[in-house]
Amino acid sequence: MRAFSISALACFVLCTAAQTFQRLGGCPDLGCIFPPDQVDFLAGQYFDIRLEVHSPVNGSEARVGEPDENFTFTIAKKGKKPVPATLYFNLDEPKLERWNFTWYEDLFAQDASKPSLVNVTSKIYRRVALYEPGEYEATLSYYGEQRTVANWLVRDLPPKRRAKNVVMFIGDGMTTNMITAARLIAHRSVNGKYMTKMALDKFPVLGHQMTHSMDSFITDSANSATALYSGHKTTVNALNVYVDSSSDPFDDPRFETISEVFRRRYPNSGVGIVSTAFLADATPAGLAAHTSNRGEYDHVIGAYYEGLKDHEWTDWDGPDVLLGGGAEDFLESEKTRDYYKLFAEKGYNIAWNNTALDSAPDNEKLLGVFQKSNLATWLDRNVYQANLLNQSNYPDGSGRDAEDLPGLRDMTLKAIDVLDKRHKKDGWFLMSEAASIDKQMHTLDYDRALGELLELDDTIRATIEKLERLGQLEDTLIVVTADHGHGFDVTGSVDTKYMDAQDNDRSKRNAVGYYGKSGLSQYTVAGPNSLQYSEGVHFPARWDPRYTLHSGVTAFPDRRENYQVHSEGPRTPAEAADNEKNGYFASYKDAVTGFVVNGTLPLDKGEGSTR
Repeated sequence: MRAFSISALACFVLCTAAQTFQRLGGCPDLGCIFPPDQVDFLAGQYFDIRLEVHSPVNGSEARVGEPDENFTFTIAKKGKKPVPATLYFNLDEPKLERWNFTWYEDLFAQDASKPSLVNVTSKIYRRVALYEPGEYEATLSYYGEQRTVANWLVRDLPPKRRAKNVVMFIGDGMTTNMITAARLIAHRSVNGKYMTKMALDKFPVLGHQMTHSMDSFITDSANSATALYSGHKTTVNALNVYVDSSSDPFDDPRFETISEVFRRRYPNSGVGIVSTAFLADATPAGLAAHTSNRGEYDHVIGAYYEGLKDHEWTDWDGPDVLLGGGAEDFLESEKTRDYYKLFAEKGYNIAWNNTALDSAPDNEKLLGVFQKSNLATWLDRNVYQANLLNQSNYPDGSGRDAEDLPGLRDMTLKAIDVLDKRHKKDGWFLMSEAASIDKQMHTLDYDRALGELLELDDTIRATIEKLERLGQLEDTLIVVTADHGHGFDVTGSVDTKYMDAQDNDRSKRNAVGYYGKSGLSQYTVAGPNSLQYSEGVHFPARWDPRYTLHSGVTAFPDRRENYQVHSEGPRTPAEAADNEKNGYFASYKDAVTGFVVNGTLPLDKGEGSTR
């Protein structure tokens, strides 16, 4: 009986923790401390502290009375006496704030439109720091005897820099299974032995990371970028803040990013940001923005331009080099300023195509924006170039097509030239993101996604060669990582000619070769119109072989699948019904020679959920 009771208790704890909705992530009690329990800091890293006391009006946590206005907060280094935070940080007592919010306790409450209401009292301490390494205990006391305790660890910085420069490559959404698939289609093997290797295969150190967010198993690119750049996990959609319960996306407690700490500690150092995404997207934004809503694009561009102005924070005069897509966020509109003009007035050279990028002086700051939205994929820029026409996406807003587009390698090598010229003595930090690995995986366009991954690998190879020529390789730490993954794998091969010839879905499935029938990659076998590359560059010789990869992800909408390259342009596997309540259905225009695959996502989702 005792064993049963313990098991029942464990089940209760797990079941209540693993829920669809939470009152507030990182705050299981009615008293909340942000940064929450189990957080690490660098010694001297700036951060804010948000305190909240909740008083639920209804629902399973309902209590009688208003939230406590007289809560107290202390800080203590382990083994020492607690001290009120105002004395510890030498600050005035912050003003008391009040608000309320609603949330659904579960899906039944959501279906019934019965939210729970929570009243809140709160205070926030802005821009504090802990300078002495060690363990700390932060205690919030409220409602008489109730306590919420957060244990914090402050890590010391080594006295000597191990590397002068850092290049961080991020394959957004990239997994080891995708790397395996990319190797399969671009590198030839003979009797089980690869004749060439990826640049990724040659790295001396390999590690793994856990990508979950602070309060959910599945992360997104905002939370994961935050973790990579700051050492702090937060909530999905948040950039460099802990998400409080207020409705304001800009009042949440912040913490410094690596770019901010680096610039503050080494004022003459440089920072570069390169992405194939629109530049307000989460991964590049994580180096400058502080908001609970990654969709605050104007805030992101403003943060690149002038840092944060609403509260005292680390001085930031913008990156030395900023390259990517997303012209719509730089053009003047009713909601946004003319950022091209503002950046130019601040001393930036502006580049709108690869020719201008290449000719820009290396000793001056550089802003390169090459089209609206995300940059065109490697596959469309290099193989199916007709897909670049009739897009009306030139970055000046003129309505003509973007042309002379750079790729990730072009942008990354130029960024290194600028940073090396401007900061050879004091060092620099560069982030380079292959964003559309993720974006194409979302839409199940695996060929384009793997093309982006191979472009990343080619960029890594070219970067190593570049740094060696500059004499900077031994002084540069190169890190290649993903921010999160997709449930992707290769499970065999597909005879596309046989599949196309069948007249019903069940017989089409016989085209799939599994286990011993999977065969070997035909992507590396030269044939009619096969593609040629310079020495050391590895992409498929052909993207449309008869035998292709049987591959896929685990989270997808209803779709048709024929496992063939979408030569006519990026894929749209599902389309919304006329009545939005009916959700998404498999597109009748997509993969018409394939068979129907029933989806695994909620009906209102047209693509995978991690971003």
